[in-house]
Amino acid sequence: MMYSKQRTTTEWFIRGAQNKMKKITWILVTITLFVTGYLCLWPIPVNPVSWQAPVASGYSGPHTPNNRLENLRHITLDQETGPEHVAFARDGKLYAAMASGNILRMDADGTAQEVFINTGGRVLGFDFDATGNLIVADAMKGLLSIRPDRTINILANSVKDGDPIRYANAVVVAANGKIYFTDATTRFAPQDWGDTFTASIFDIMEQSSTGRVLEYDPEQKIVRIVAKGFSFANGIALSADKQSLFVNETGRYRVWKIAVNADNLDIAQGSPQASILLDNLPGYPDKLMRGLDGRIWLGFAKPRNPVIDAMSDKPFLRQITLRLPRLLWPVPKAYGHVMAFDESGKVLDDLQDPTGAYPETTAVTETHDRLYIQSLHAQSLGWLKR
Repeated sequence: MMYSKQRTTTEWFIRGAQNKMKKITWILVTITLFVTGYLCLWPIPVNPVSWQAPVASGYSGPHTPNNRLENLRHITLDQETGPEHVAFARDGKLYAAMASGNILRMDADGTAQEVFINTGGRVLGFDFDATGNLIVADAMKGLLSIRPDRTINILANSVKDGDPIRYANAVVVAANGKIYFTDATTRFAPQDWGDTFTASIFDIMEQSSTGRVLEYDPEQKIVRIVAKGFSFANGIALSADKQSLFVNETGRYRVWKIAVNADNLDIAQGSPQASILLDNLPGYPDKLMRGLDGRIWLGFAKPRNPVIDAMSDKPFLRQITLRLPRLLWPVPKAYGHVMAFDESGKVLDDLQDPTGAYPETTAVTETHDRLYIQSLHAQSLGWLKR
């Protein structure tokens, strides 16, 4: 009798344990199905396109690792962050575009800082026209002109066919008054995604190559497309003879040379008016700035990431990646890097900081005694003695 009770009790425990295991198994299966369904089917705004990233040559040749950026000096910016672009005006003042929408004005040594204007958007690039107006590429607002008296005029927020300018990025003013600027992507407007960085990640991960170079004619007051088909069109600079534009294609690690008189040119179709000047660069090229003695300076926001390169021809993996929490996205590590080249594409100088202490080195402004190093997110403006 005692044995029978023990057996019954044992069977009861076994059945209970089996039922519990079944419940746990169903819970795990349900969670697995949910996670799998989420990673495979949850809607995201990105529709990745397959492409083949070139095999990275790494930091070698003219980009051999060095520490020439490690000893940056810093101009504090109070509560401001992200001096993405800085340039000097005729009055000798240094202007700097900040993440807050402010454009600061200061002396060359960083003293006498003041807020010159707030555009209400995010200025990523600017230049000055012949009359001293500040010509601004605002990622949220479009192409703006700001007079010395701080009056803001919207020059353009769409091209001549009415298509909106979604991500004005960099700008240069030619001697004849025409304004050339980049519209980084027609797919992801920063104002729709909260900030420029998120929109840029979406576009570069998608690789739909909708970026373009635009020209604004101040006499006709219209915008035409010079060239299109860029995977995130970024920095822009004019050649010395004013007949060509140098344009950074951030998403594909290269710099193009484009004829200024090109018209609605699709770079994917091939043309004598468009050629690749620098290819397979070791990082994501950002802004271009003309320096002294024929130099053109280029900043790298980030180094390349082998995980991202490996997914270039695997669009489904990129979809899954973007469904992960943002902390798990394969954002490249911090690495300070700027370089200078001439109009033939020869690398003339290369400065690096492998520690990445000064984040996202987007550009360089060169004077006779200093190099000012810009950044997308830094809380100071870096500089070196030249």
